[in-house]
Amino acid sequence: MTNKDTMYIIRCIALILRSIKLQRTIFVIDDNDMNLTVAREALKEQYRVITIPSALKMFNHLEKVKPDIILLDVYMPDMDGFEALSNLKNNNEYKDIPVIFLTGTINSSITERGYELGVVDFILKPFSKSDLIDKINSHLTE
Repeated sequence: MTNKDTMYIIRCIALILRSIKLQRTIFVIDDNDMNLTVAREALKEQYRVITIPSALKMFNHLEKVKPDIILLDVYMPDMDGFEALSNLKNNNEYKDIPVIFLTGTINSSITERGYELGVVDFILKPFSKSDLIDKINSHLTE
């Protein structure tokens, strides 16, 4: 193996390691399977996407993986997005993770309460791939 071959291999390995390191993890929490599927398909080429069917299960996942951003449905059974957001923001380990609410309706009571609790943005359902990517990219920090 020549020195040139070795350098090429090192550059390839460095590129692979950089791409793995730079891939951001996104949690998508929604009780609707279709929304989880649409989000996963829209985001899977750019991000590591973990879909979760409830806010309660999100907290189990957080013990294993800390995402770079969370997309969180507002209205779900068991624990709604407001309660989940409040729990996240009251936990020193998770309080700095940006959270974007997914909602079928946006009105002043939802936005006021969401912003008071620490949500960074809202995405109206049904959402498009470009909506998701634009909102996520605007809130992910380097």
